[in-house]
Amino acid sequence: MEMPTPGPEHQWLQQLVGEWTFETECSMGPDQPPIKNAGRETVRSLGGFWTIGNGNSEDPAGGAWQSVMTLGYDPKAGRFVGTFIASMMTHLWQYTGSLDTSSKVLTLDTMGPSMLSADQLVAYQDIIEFISDDHRILSSQARGTDGEWMHFMRAHYRRVG
Repeated sequence: MEMPTPGPEHQWLQQLVGEWTFETECSMGPDQPPIKNAGRETVRSLGGFWTIGNGNSEDPAGGAWQSVMTLGYDPKAGRFVGTFIASMMTHLWQYTGSLDTSSKVLTLDTMGPSMLSADQLVAYQDIIEFISDDHRILSSQARGTDGEWMHFMRAHYRRVG
């Protein structure tokens, strides 16, 4: 059996590889002040097909947390795929996504617990946008009960070195 070779979508993911710092602002409700924190992420390539990002940060309340994001591309499905887990939650986020026509924005669709009721799953999107080779933005939004997207998190990542 012949080994596959990475395609253009896999190569797109390789721009994530490296050391990054990030600053995040998250809003957990209209009547609550935004939560800000900062941290680091190391992203490595797995065979040129996958990226694995290991993040860590300090919670504003004083606790540390870690996260792992995997991203790849499934040529048969014609979609980006991946997962996200973090030490402060029990849900496994499973992604499917696509690039916009500019190839600068990757939108990842997923389902997860509602912020209003953990017993209910709702649609979420994590959106990765490359501003430059050394600056990217990750933003997150959830679909509200009215069907509209509600933006709740934005993180600026800057390449180290």
